[in-house]
Amino acid sequence: MDMERKPEGFEEEKLFILPAYMQTELSRSELTRDLFVSDIGFFPRALHHYRERPEGSPSHIFIFCSDGEGWIEQDHQKAIPLTQNHLAVIPAHTPHRYGASADQPWSIYWFHLQGEHAAAFIHMFGMDRGPMHLPIGAMSEFKDVFDKCYILLSDKTYSLPIHTHVSQSIRQLLSGIGISTGGTAKDKKREQYLELAIRYMNDRLEDSIKLPELAKHIGLSKQHLILLFNEETGFPPIEYFLRIKIQKAAQMLSLTGLSIKEVAANIGISDPYYFSRLFKKMTGSSPSAYRNVPKG
Repeated sequence: MDMERKPEGFEEEKLFILPAYMQTELSRSELTRDLFVSDIGFFPRALHHYRERPEGSPSHIFIFCSDGEGWIEQDHQKAIPLTQNHLAVIPAHTPHRYGASADQPWSIYWFHLQGEHAAAFIHMFGMDRGPMHLPIGAMSEFKDVFDKCYILLSDKTYSLPIHTHVSQSIRQLLSGIGISTGGTAKDKKREQYLELAIRYMNDRLEDSIKLPELAKHIGLSKQHLILLFNEETGFPPIEYFLRIKIQKAAQMLSLTGLSIKEVAANIGISDPYYFSRLFKKMTGSSPSAYRNVPKG
């Protein structure tokens, strides 16, 4: 697959690789030898990202695409796409290569697992049968557990208790994903409603939407839609929409030179003072303070 390739480095990336001697120690420790994380990272908007390992990796590689898209080729078979909200696993010692789409480069959360139980764990939950679509709840949990594990490993690299905790956290996360992706037809229908609603919101970040129009578009009653959002996200629909707007604003503050007024206008808020109050309420920082905090 022809493409421009970028071997290393992405703006605001997160990257942690466990020293070899610590990997050896964890592989021998009673509490971590069954399953432990050796590498973990996040590559946002990873244009030209490419990896190739003709002999495979000694670790099982987990890649979750949170945005954009890319592709994965395993064992010299036809490349398969990896798109938003999908998790893929490359088993250890499997020849492979993968890369980001040139048009819509992926943002990926990834980690490498080693240990005596890793292969059996992956096989039990069917994670070696191709990319798995993560429901909204599982997707949110994945990001939350990832962030906590990354911080712990980065701050206390040499702590065996920390590695033990991370090992148990990842084990619980993956078993939860395995169970949630095998939901009933009713569960999947709820997920489809939720994704349709969120897609509608994302397509209208520069506008305002009202609950009746959202419910009509989805094909649910207002009460049913509110219940669905509260159960799956913890927020009613319109508040969730505002949070998406603020998340988008935070990205613009970090990655562009737009003024606060211009950022507010880009998410459909004409009053910059209201925008600043809303931003601080949801993030804990004013827009100007958030912009000045070093990222990555």
